[in-house]
Amino acid sequence: MREGLRIAIQKKGRLADGSIKLLEQAGLGIFRNPGALTCRARGLPIELLFVRDDDIPSLVAKGVCDLGIAGENVLREEALATSEQQNLQTVRPLGFSFCELKLAAPKDGNIRKIADLQGLKIATSYPQILAKYLTQENIKAECVPLKGAVEIAPALELADAICDLVSSGATLAANGLVDFASVMNSEALLVRSTTKWTPAKEALLARLLRRIDGVIASRATKYIMLNAPKDAIAQITAILPGADAPTIMPLAGREDQVALHAVCRETIFWDTLEQLEERGAQAILVLPIEKMMG
Repeated sequence: MREGLRIAIQKKGRLADGSIKLLEQAGLGIFRNPGALTCRARGLPIELLFVRDDDIPSLVAKGVCDLGIAGENVLREEALATSEQQNLQTVRPLGFSFCELKLAAPKDGNIRKIADLQGLKIATSYPQILAKYLTQENIKAECVPLKGAVEIAPALELADAICDLVSSGATLAANGLVDFASVMNSEALLVRSTTKWTPAKEALLARLLRRIDGVIASRATKYIMLNAPKDAIAQITAILPGADAPTIMPLAGREDQVALHAVCRETIFWDTLEQLEERGAQAILVLPIEKMMG
């Protein structure tokens, strides 16, 4: 039995790029030969398997791979299509590859709400998700399954509307479509098989997760440094979003001033900096945090 972990990730695309970036930030050295379907990572005993995104749920459910990184949309579609996905367990939402599965129709047409779909045809790469959604909305419509080029279906008169993933909306606009309803939100998820693992493999997963959690936590977290009047410390600390107890140090040559350093676990906006400045803060620096632990 393998004591290392085998992780299935998408072989190319936005999800693949985000998966590799996350694992590299978690300390794995990934050197993939062009065209190679497998890669042994450096830093931890982990092997990566590069596959089609819709193959990932099945490979993990069957125990071929221990873990997989896949879009929530793909996982839900496969779960509705086959009972095999009962062997999958979500480990973590990973906070990247955000998108929405939306309904859209020609902007110069008459479809503007869900009720307008009654009796019509809808092209989609996610027929199971769409069918369940239409049932919940009491809409009887025909699903037209397509593997790609869903946006062009109305122009080719294959369907009256579409149900497809949308991130920026640029592709919809380029094809003369406008969205009018959201079917589901999606992001990248880390999933595992429900197969019983050895203690060594469970320990390796715990170690990897601790690193991944540190990477995710650091994305919105910032390290802020500033100089402030002593009598404004309480006001300034109250403004800092999600700050732990700040470190306060005397400022050389300024008895009425201190240097304040803090880790802020929430986003710092420009209006936050302006509020700090209004209360006497000076020399404000906001720095990114690459890694966090503890």
